[in-house]
Amino acid sequence: MNRVLWVCCVGLTPDLVDDRTPTLSSIRNEGGLRPLTPPLPAVTCTSQSSLLTGGLPSQHGVVGNGWYFRDLAEVWFWRQSNRLVQGKKIWHEARERNSGFTVCNMFWWYNMYADVDWSLTPRPLYFADGRKLPGVYGSPYGFRKSIEQEFSTFPLFQFWGPGAGIQSTQWILDATRFAMRTVDPHLMLVYLPHLDYDFQRYGPDAQVSRQQVEVLDAAMTPLVEDARRQGRSIVITSEYGITEVTSPVHINRALREAGFLETVPLLHMENLDAGASRAFAVADHQIAHVYVRDVKDIPRVRRVLEALDGVDTVLGAEEKIRAGLDHPRSGELVAVAEKKRWFSYYFWLDDSRAPDYAPTVDIHRKPGYDPAELFLDPAKRFMPVRIAGKVLAKKLKFRTLFDVVPIHGDLVRGSHGRLPDTPGEGPVLIADSPLPPGDEPMPMTSVKDWVLKLLFAEG
Repeated sequence: MNRVLWVCCVGLTPDLVDDRTPTLSSIRNEGGLRPLTPPLPAVTCTSQSSLLTGGLPSQHGVVGNGWYFRDLAEVWFWRQSNRLVQGKKIWHEARERNSGFTVCNMFWWYNMYADVDWSLTPRPLYFADGRKLPGVYGSPYGFRKSIEQEFSTFPLFQFWGPGAGIQSTQWILDATRFAMRTVDPHLMLVYLPHLDYDFQRYGPDAQVSRQQVEVLDAAMTPLVEDARRQGRSIVITSEYGITEVTSPVHINRALREAGFLETVPLLHMENLDAGASRAFAVADHQIAHVYVRDVKDIPRVRRVLEALDGVDTVLGAEEKIRAGLDHPRSGELVAVAEKKRWFSYYFWLDDSRAPDYAPTVDIHRKPGYDPAELFLDPAKRFMPVRIAGKVLAKKLKFRTLFDVVPIHGDLVRGSHGRLPDTPGEGPVLIADSPLPPGDEPMPMTSVKDWVLKLLFAEG
């Protein structure tokens, strides 16, 4: 068996690889570069599941970064159990060919309880008093312990939120290099989130965003050099491309105003009552799964969505089949935003009634994706003092909210989820081995089989 380093670089597109990215360009020059056609929606969890299983959402069941769990009447985002991903993963097929095959998974999503040989994934420690401390989950425990002893605590607050930056990606890179030296798996999987941050904050064309591509390329260089010394084949993929957006589409507010969405009053605020709602949307970047309780309401809900400014298309039963989204976890309808728009999860009509989690970084409690978590609220003065006071209160074990992010999406300038309008805006495959023949975009679902051929020297 050969050894392969497979790197997932969020937000990387064909148009971003040029003379300013010498490491990525050197890999392309040794092998090749092909645009990829992602699944719909082109979001992290869906695309990664398609890369690792070779299936569409209709097959692996990951219809987004989160969905409505109908039996619980709750929306859950960013779950971590690998058992949510249906279908045969790449390591299952590799072990069928050779029982001695080994794989290490560093931070690809749905990494908890994956039947891999070594794994590491972000997992904060949650305390009953409301504190949240950075941490990781790893298997086996000795593997996790050795990495934490070597590199200290994972910088969770630089992995997501207003402070997200290169520190978290650098930690993952250092830990991956350590894993390659110490456990030396046949397949080394690593996820690098860095480009997600400023691309969503400022848009992909902003100078600061373009500079971050160069920062990532330089940070990757030692890992790539290690892989070459070990004789590993190098594969780089991305899950999607991020494109410029101008404003959000408040899909749940439209459904509420039309009488379909229900809320629960809670003291001075209100929360989404998904189980009581006749229809509501799970917003996920530029895609929204719309769950309709009674099929008789579907035509009326569809008319509301199609009349909403910023909605491009609405998929019903037949369209979902053609899109590969016909899975029980999908909404009865799926809305796709226009190119420069994205969907907010906001369901309140008055900001004074927003739930207490709205101005916080709380990816598990919010019933939809919230890119505003990447910003500090510019309307709140003396933010450094405010944050310092809240940190002190947490250290003293007082309950307090880190209510520091805006409850509007007006600052967001980049998003994804739609299928790319041009190949240069979409995800990419780069490798130092010859790619399958052809110049047209390669289906993301075919990457798994191609990597298996690299591992077993086929073709």
